[in-house]
Amino acid sequence: MTRKFAVAALCASSLTMVLAQPALAAPKPGDPIAVGAGLTIDPIIDGRLRWENVNTPTVDADAVTIRVRAGAELKHASGISILAESESTLGILDNFNAFPFPVATSQRRTQFAVVADPQNIELNRLQVQYKSKPLTLTVGRQRINLDDQRFVGSVGWRQNEQTFDAVRGEAKFGPITADATYSIGQRSIFGIDAGPRQGMGRDFVFLGAGAKLGPVNVKAFSYLLSYDEAFFYGNSSQTYGARATASFPLAPKAKLNLAASYARQSNYDTNPAIYTADYVAAEAGLAYEGLGVIAGYELLGGDAAAGKSFQTPMATGHKFNGWADLFLATPQTLAFGGLQDIYGGLSYKFTGVKALPGLNAAVVYHRFDSDYGNVRYGDEWDASIGFNVRNIGLLAKYASYNATGFGADTKRFWLQMEFAY
Repeated sequence: MTRKFAVAALCASSLTMVLAQPALAAPKPGDPIAVGAGLTIDPIIDGRLRWENVNTPTVDADAVTIRVRAGAELKHASGISILAESESTLGILDNFNAFPFPVATSQRRTQFAVVADPQNIELNRLQVQYKSKPLTLTVGRQRINLDDQRFVGSVGWRQNEQTFDAVRGEAKFGPITADATYSIGQRSIFGIDAGPRQGMGRDFVFLGAGAKLGPVNVKAFSYLLSYDEAFFYGNSSQTYGARATASFPLAPKAKLNLAASYARQSNYDTNPAIYTADYVAAEAGLAYEGLGVIAGYELLGGDAAAGKSFQTPMATGHKFNGWADLFLATPQTLAFGGLQDIYGGLSYKFTGVKALPGLNAAVVYHRFDSDYGNVRYGDEWDASIGFNVRNIGLLAKYASYNATGFGADTKRFWLQMEFAY
């Protein structure tokens, strides 16, 4: 039996053991525990076991990793809380390269393909928060997910989470919302062995203001990123834009969902380049009972004269432009650059399958082209299926990228077990 199939068998047998467990009485783990007048402590624990297999023409990878987060949140009825959370990732099978950049560590294994889940142990979050109905103020190391995470997100798909050392204020007054963050540190997904890329900092400002106008939500935003590390100067940028989302019922069980965004980005502060680039996104989705159909277009534009493209270095990149992760950074050269992504997909949430509660499946197709230089990058098919067994989520996921003008043919496959309390 090959190593690949042995690993698959190990993960499959783990899933089988979960399915075969007898039903137990249903306690409510993770519920807040009263410790005094108006004071509660809320335990935090979540874990994820994952096998990821990568196949390319030159290098492959097999990674079995397990990640555990543990902590607690102490809350007072006045709205004040303190949260502390650790994060640990262990490589059980480490036939993979944990870092896509040069760094002096045994976790950089260039004979394998990249799986960006390095072994790591760190303080993931440590924050003080005040929360009332109209206002939330958070200070410390925290998770930040803005809108669809296209510009700022926690990169939740990877085992190690991205967090920020920041002060964030959120306010809501009727249909008006405002969100302002000042951050001095971006704690990356690469962890303790990543050298200077463990965390980057200087000055980051995220601003947003929105309103609900009937079925339409509109928001204006700006992101000012100023990096202090020379290797990241090219990601210092200023981005200004707007986003609108809407949902329209078409029938008792049918709904039309629409989303559109536009932004313009240019160099800022420590960036030595001079460029401007546009971002455009439009998506339409139709939901009918459990069936979902989506179609969309996304442009991360380029400046051909400067050889630069629109970049989103704080995004949850795996959510966009295909699960094979070929476009986590937008291509940029003097010959070609930018990215156009035309995509469409189907999803279905099954109901009435008692043996597989939460059963859902999805398939998505992407066509990738350059913004300038007339290069057809490639095509990709993505598919997933998942369901729950009690408090455990099970997932199988697949991505297949066919390169025609950028990158290499890449196939990725995942089996995953996950729980959270």
